Amino acid sequence: MPPLIAPSILAADFANLQREVEMLNGSVADYIHVDIMDGVFVPNISFGIPVTEAIKTYAEKPLDVHLMIVNPDQYLEAFRRAGAEILSVHYEACTHLHRTVQAIHSLGAKAGVAINPHTPVHLLEEIIGDIDMVCMMSVNPGFGGQKFIENTYSKVARLKELILKKGSSAKIEIDGGVNLENAPKLIAAGADVLVAGSFVFSSSDPKATIASLKSL
Repeated sequence: MPPLIAPSILAADFANLQREVEMLNGSVADYIHVDIMDGVFVPNISFGIPVTEAIKTYAEKPLDVHLMIVNPDQYLEAFRRAGAEILSVHYEACTHLHRTVQAIHSLGAKAGVAINPHTPVHLLEEIIGDIDMVCMMSVNPGFGGQKFIENTYSKVARLKELILKKGSSAKIEIDGGVNLENAPKLIAAGADVLVAGSFVFSSSDPKATIASLKSL
């Protein structure tokens, strides 16, 4: 089964956002990955609810919204209204993670849990059966274009083992530094969804680059 591809709009040309979204509509991408950063949980600020709404206005693909923010519970409903079909919150940002996951599901969205590079996968053991996706950071969150962390392969394999052991249907999404060199190894380790930002948008032919990832 081919991987699901989720180009990260964070790497797009913001001066031509409609054009970039329409390009993704015409590609074989499965989702549009939307990175929300607050300058507190991560050392960068991206965009918020109005830009997410603007993306949704033109998007024909589901919005995969990754909340890299403190107090995500406060904004779940707003981002769902803005068009998020998948809402991922960080394990490290949620004091009552099960409650947060329940809240996302109650809004009619799919629930994802994101983990930073230093967070071990065994901490998801009690929640893995309740979520739809794990967004595994393969770079330190906050900035695009970072170098891929090689330890990710073994971490994906451990997470896949946990998912199978618990009978979970959660997908494994990899976010950060994904390219045609590491993508096959990630898929072999158990990854289901590949997020690619600068690799897609800095390409001379983004649609072809997306198709190359999809064909792996």
